[in-house]
Amino acid sequence: MTLDSKNFLIFGGVGGIGQALAESLSEKGHRVFVTTRHVDEAKSKVKLPEAQIIEADALDADSIRRATALAAQEGLHGLAYCIGSIDLKPLARATPEDLMQCFQLNVIGAFIAAQAAAGALQQSEGGIVFFSSVAAQRGFSNHAIIGTAKAGLEGLARSLAAELAPRVRVNVIAPSLTDTPLAKSLTQNPKIAQTIADLHPLPRLGNTCEMAALAEFLLLQHAGWITGQVLHVDGGRSTIERK
Repeated sequence: MTLDSKNFLIFGGVGGIGQALAESLSEKGHRVFVTTRHVDEAKSKVKLPEAQIIEADALDADSIRRATALAAQEGLHGLAYCIGSIDLKPLARATPEDLMQCFQLNVIGAFIAAQAAAGALQQSEGGIVFFSSVAAQRGFSNHAIIGTAKAGLEGLARSLAAELAPRVRVNVIAPSLTDTPLAKSLTQNPKIAQTIADLHPLPRLGNTCEMAALAEFLLLQHAGWITGQVLHVDGGRSTIERK
C-alpha cells in the first residue's frame, strides 16, 4: 500500500458491479474489503487477499455490523452497498412478504451498513455509494416491489447526505438493466436481452465496468463536492423516449 492508499468496504463485492469496483480500487493500490455469503467460492473469483474477504449476510443486522467493524479497524474511507435484487412480479401475485424481504435487502441492509460505518467515515471524510434502479423513477409493469424498495433507498440516501454533511458524502447510482450475474435470467436469452436493450436511446445493456467507474469516482476525492445525488447510468432510459 502507498501513502495515498485508502480503505474501502464493498458489500456484495463478489460478482457483478461490486467485484468490478473492488478489483479496480485494488489495482490502484487501495485496500478493499468485500463481503459475501460464500467465502470459499469468493476466494477463486476475486483478486484480493483472503483476509479481505468477509463473510456477511445482508439480511442479518449483526452480520453487517461485524463486517463493518472488521473492515474499519484501520480506518475506513468509503462504503459501497452493491447488494440488490431484481424482484419482478405482477401486483396480483405479489405479497406483503415479498415487499418486506426486498425492502430488507435493498434498504434496511444499506441503512445498517451506513449506520455502522458512519463514525469511521466521518473521521476520514469519506463517501457512501448506494445502487438504485431506473425503476425508482420510471413506472414499469411488474416492478411494484423493486420500484418501491429502490425509491426508498434513494430517500434514505438524501436523508443521510443531509445528516452526515459536511464530513461524509452520500450518493446513489441508478442503472438500467446491466449485464451482471444478478440479471442473468433476463440477459441469458439473446432475443430478450436485445429487446430490452432496444428500449434505451443508447440501445444496449449496461456493463459492470461503467457502473464501477462511476462508483469509484464518487468514492474518491475527485467527487468532493457531490452529495445527495442520484446519478442515472441508464442509456438515457430515465429521461428520453426513443421514437
